[in-house]
Amino acid sequence: MAEKIGFVGVGRMGSNMARRLKECGHEIVAVYDLNTTAAQAIAQELGCPVAEQLKEVTKLSDVIITVVTDDKAMKKIYNGGLLSRARGKLFVNCATLTPEVHAWVEAKAEKAGAQSLEASMASSITQARQGSLYLMCGGKPEVFERAKPLLEKLSASMRHIGPAGKAAEVKALVNMVMNINTAGLAEGLALGNALGLDLAMLREVFSQTGANSRVLETDGEDMQNREHSCFFSAAHAAKDSGIALKLGKTQGMNLPLAAATKKQYDRMVAEGLGEMDKSGIAELTFKGRHEPKASPPPAA
Repeated sequence: MAEKIGFVGVGRMGSNMARRLKECGHEIVAVYDLNTTAAQAIAQELGCPVAEQLKEVTKLSDVIITVVTDDKAMKKIYNGGLLSRARGKLFVNCATLTPEVHAWVEAKAEKAGAQSLEASMASSITQARQGSLYLMCGGKPEVFERAKPLLEKLSASMRHIGPAGKAAEVKALVNMVMNINTAGLAEGLALGNALGLDLAMLREVFSQTGANSRVLETDGEDMQNREHSCFFSAAHAAKDSGIALKLGKTQGMNLPLAAATKKQYDRMVAEGLGEMDKSGIAELTFKGRHEPKASPPPAA
């Protein structure tokens, strides 16, 4: 008999993961989200209730999948009743968080008689809907094996990285490199545009040379056409670059490219562009595209 699934966090990723599992025959028994409008909409679509309290999700579910925004949100749900009467339950945590928070969740879950697995996602909304995510998992091997049949429905490929927190380290590096590549591509296309080069030609040349990248494939045309519908937000890019920089600091390492990239994404957030896709970093680099906000006048 298929395990009953509950979701905490049904934004762009969580809602599409829930749709996918429903299509695969799993019963989605409850959803919870601070955005009650989003929760009600997906609950109606899936035919399940909206939980008013976190403990209701745990009560109704065998497996609880969490897809929240950051460390603060994660601690809030796990300190806010999610582990109430959780013995025997499995918690699968898919957010990009600092490694220490994933380790904290595992310890807290085990104290409650439950199991926890981090399942960091290196894909976006389309892959969540299609069940073709790439998952990097961290936690105890036996917990990974328990979760594996369910995660296979969500992923095209997955890998058990190691203990809790190790998958988060790898995910931080994935996003660090991706964000640097995105910022570099935006600058290359912006300079090409300023030089009067045909950007379709330039992108084709990039694709056949050492300038090629996955980001060129996914974001290059969008940067040219100013199409920045959000699949991975600039705000998340800023957050994830920050996680990588903190990891570097623990190792006494200076990461100047990661630092410069984070500065650009922080600027997007400050300029009100944080909910734009990461490709929107091109708006900062192409000449004439974005007027910075005026600085407030000095205090009298």
